[in-house]
Amino acid sequence: MFYDRTVTRNGVTVISERMDAVRSVALGIWVAAGSRDELPGEAGLSHFIEHMMFKGTPTRTAAEISEAFDRVGARFNAGTDKEYTTYYCQVIDQHAAEAFGILADMVSNSLIEESAILSEREVVLEEISRAEDTPEEKVHDLFAETLLEGHPLGRPVLGGPDTVGAFMPKDAFAYTARRYGSGSIVVSAAGNIDHAALVDMVERLLVVPQAPRAERGMTPAHVTPRLRIITKETEQAHICWGTLGLPARDPDRFAVGVMDTILGGGMSSRLFQEIREKRGLAYAVGSYHLQYLDTGQYTVYAGTRPDNAEQVVRLIQSEVERFLEGGATDDELYRAKESMKGSLVLGMENTNARMSRLGKSEVTHGEILTLDEIIERIDAVQHADVMRVAGITIAGPRVMAMVAPFEEEAVAHLLG
Repeated sequence: MFYDRTVTRNGVTVISERMDAVRSVALGIWVAAGSRDELPGEAGLSHFIEHMMFKGTPTRTAAEISEAFDRVGARFNAGTDKEYTTYYCQVIDQHAAEAFGILADMVSNSLIEESAILSEREVVLEEISRAEDTPEEKVHDLFAETLLEGHPLGRPVLGGPDTVGAFMPKDAFAYTARRYGSGSIVVSAAGNIDHAALVDMVERLLVVPQAPRAERGMTPAHVTPRLRIITKETEQAHICWGTLGLPARDPDRFAVGVMDTILGGGMSSRLFQEIREKRGLAYAVGSYHLQYLDTGQYTVYAGTRPDNAEQVVRLIQSEVERFLEGGATDDELYRAKESMKGSLVLGMENTNARMSRLGKSEVTHGEILTLDEIIERIDAVQHADVMRVAGITIAGPRVMAMVAPFEEEAVAHLLG
């Protein structure tokens, strides 16, 4: 086993990968709490609580938390996604204990005072406004809402002004009591750190209620062809087109990765070459796939001048149909697999990436593969596998979302 794993007496999972050749340590506290876990009226609360963890504890003010991290030379941050929240830092090995103590203090002892909530509400409302004013970001949230309409995964992580503007301490305390129990928390680390020492730190410093992992509702995703447009005076039409993907533990997820790489995952991909290089219709064009516990999302994005929007959509559709009809060439299959393996290996050459892979995998779907195992599964993907997953994903009901300076009626015919 390339990593060590222990469950503490209190029920927190601790997982680490020792890297003797480095002098840094990446540390993360991962919580199985994301936007999909919010109740009606709580939209954005997972992300809001992430902000509140930096606002002070009984022994440190918000400023003192930042000063404490700076004093040990740490890079620190936090993030909220649809299925998890993480608090993390990267530090030189001699300061690992001090850095983890700061993270643990934040998560264990956040005051969540009303005065801090009132000020931070304004900060998050500004963050929401900025996202609304950034069409190349907004279109991705709009696409998820359209594809997964009515599904918990369709909710934006930031929430909305109505819910965020009403958050009070009782809401935060109720949510953390429900989602921040010991069984829902994973501590991950990678770098020059001893696993037994890390377990000791966790048992001494991370004080959370003992509770089994909070239940998560698995909701089937049902998609019908849909189009949504936010009409806005923008210089470009921002387009997302796509379908459902595969869940995180589906054995065919590696074949989806190969398909994605061939279609839009890089500069040699079909969509990039056809839309940008050959026709010059977009600066940014590509595709990506997201995997969740119970479903997935496959998305093509392009930004183009409004008068080119219809042509770009038709090119996306024609490239997808051409792929479904003719499949991938042997050369495309080889290049895609080598590209995936290269990105994987190069991306794992720092402690933060390795810590994140351990923590995210453990807190979400619970399967952690070695690099060799992943490479073996990528190498095993054959042409028939790619075409099988294409039939499951991109051949299914298609959804499109746009932020553009025209009305829905102008492009409604494109979805047919």
